[in-house]
Amino acid sequence: MQQGSINVQTENIFPIIKKFLYSDHEIFLRELVSNAVDATQKVKTLNGLGELQSTTEDLKVEVILNKEAKTLTVRDNGIGMTGEELEKYINQIAFSGAEEFVEKYKDAEGSQAIIGHFGLGFYSAFMVAEKVEIFTKSHREGSEAVRWECDGSPNYSMETIEKDTLGTDIVLHIAEDSEEFLEDQRVSGILNKYCKFMPVSIQYGTRTEQIDSPEGELDEKGEIKKESIEVPNIINNPNPAWMKKPVDLKEEDYKDFYRELYPMNFEDPMFHIHLNVDFPFNLTGVLYFPRLKKQMDMQKNRIHLYSNQVFITDNVENIVPEFLTLLHGVIDSPDIPLNVSRSYLQEDGNVKKISAHISKKVSDKLNGMFKENRSDFEEKWDDLKVFAEYGMLTDEKFYDRAKFALYKTTKGEYFTFDELKEKIKVNQTDKNGKIVVLYTPDAEAHHAYIEQMEERAYEVLHLDGPLVSHLMTKLEGKDSEVQFKRVDADVADRLIEKEDALPSKLSKEQEETLQPVIEEVLNNKNYQVKFASMSPSENPVVITQSEFMRRMKEQQQAGGGGMQMFGEMPDTYEMTINANHALVEKIVEESDLEKKKNMIKQATDLARLSQGLLKGEALTSFVKRSIELIN
Repeated sequence: MQQGSINVQTENIFPIIKKFLYSDHEIFLRELVSNAVDATQKVKTLNGLGELQSTTEDLKVEVILNKEAKTLTVRDNGIGMTGEELEKYINQIAFSGAEEFVEKYKDAEGSQAIIGHFGLGFYSAFMVAEKVEIFTKSHREGSEAVRWECDGSPNYSMETIEKDTLGTDIVLHIAEDSEEFLEDQRVSGILNKYCKFMPVSIQYGTRTEQIDSPEGELDEKGEIKKESIEVPNIINNPNPAWMKKPVDLKEEDYKDFYRELYPMNFEDPMFHIHLNVDFPFNLTGVLYFPRLKKQMDMQKNRIHLYSNQVFITDNVENIVPEFLTLLHGVIDSPDIPLNVSRSYLQEDGNVKKISAHISKKVSDKLNGMFKENRSDFEEKWDDLKVFAEYGMLTDEKFYDRAKFALYKTTKGEYFTFDELKEKIKVNQTDKNGKIVVLYTPDAEAHHAYIEQMEERAYEVLHLDGPLVSHLMTKLEGKDSEVQFKRVDADVADRLIEKEDALPSKLSKEQEETLQPVIEEVLNNKNYQVKFASMSPSENPVVITQSEFMRRMKEQQQAGGGGMQMFGEMPDTYEMTINANHALVEKIVEESDLEKKKNMIKQATDLARLSQGLLKGEALTSFVKRSIELIN
């Protein structure tokens, strides 16, 4: 038996591995199964090169749990190792950078940085095992089987043994503080998470299957009897959709794969994009567009990031463009290193190229759909718009490519932004040369305002969703000709100011006399009283909210707008008195102060009621007063 010390210059390397090698100890199983898969792939490669004459049939990896013996074994029938290879790859290479490793990873901050280039995948076993054994026999002709053992100290032992099968068994004797990894459900969950699509069949135990009776026996109903048999439980799909050529897949294949990825998601996606790039980087994958509607926050972190079919993470935020985190599906690239922190991935050159490529593919897909079948695209738009708006706000190149972005009117018509400008520029350009885009987030709530706009032949957009305020600000910043105004941002005749303003029936003195009486009756600092010369057919009192202030508040609530430092902004409103309305004229002429105040109270409460601002005691008083007036 050969004994020796692993090539490491400190006694503290194993405690550091146990504590800091990976932030999540369950990764050890991914590492060991990945190594086993590599070993089987090497057999195929070397056979293809003529360096081996081994069979490549039935190559697989097996994970074996023995709770009684407190062991977890990862077995493969792959290439195996000779004694010399064990010495080279396990005892020396793994810790060629050990001194640097110890220095770099001795604190928690360092533990989050790059790991993979130290070749420490196998040694992740010591995060959960008090002892590790290797039983291996190489496919190379004349090789002797070897057993290697290490108890977590720098000391190891190696000896030749008898082994009937080719390949390698890694046997982990699970430590007392890691016995969660002796639970069947825990191991099964890790395999399902990390190994679901690895390229070699992975067996974990057996399962029961029902088959027809070989003798063809019939049951009481005259049907062929069923027999139960035990079959290997293969936990993975070695040839998932994203590894196939698009030409070999039908629409139903993509839907089936989506259900495989998200078995608890019962709604099919709208459509997909198949990624397949081999220059200047390698990238495959399938991305799905879910029906987002307004559920932006609920849908994040559904993209699975893989490297050579090995799962890395489903937290791709800050790795791919932010808006792409709303998509579902798989991205796979061997150019993405396995064992790295997210901060490293953000700075990785290949990751940045991949990210930019995916963004372009997405915009190309949407532009293609828009041009190919606009009516179908319009039907999908309500489910797509949050995604598109998110992309336009967070990715400048995507914004520039988003010629497909649509804006829906309250009449149900869809326009691109350029089309909309062309349609409204004559009728909705104000006296300062601004094209005023009118909009509502709620057509039902703003019915009266929209009606007034339609009487003037104005178009009103229906813009709703969590990103609308930010999007309008972005569009205004990109196009200085345009200004967005909500239909209740001002009185109808002042939303789009024209040169021919209506004259006022009230004198300046009458307005100055009436204003303090109205303010006294209101007794509310959240309302700013002002007068306007409006059409006599408009309401006597109209409540509006400044476009600027309301938008700032909406952006603050949605996150952004730069206003958080000032605390939550209060709701403030403008109460506009129609100087040309007969009721206002009557209020001015009323000499009885108490009657004047009651008339003001009724008119202002009606305006507040129309906006849903009359509540509690004020609403109760309004109802009683209205009944008295009717009587």
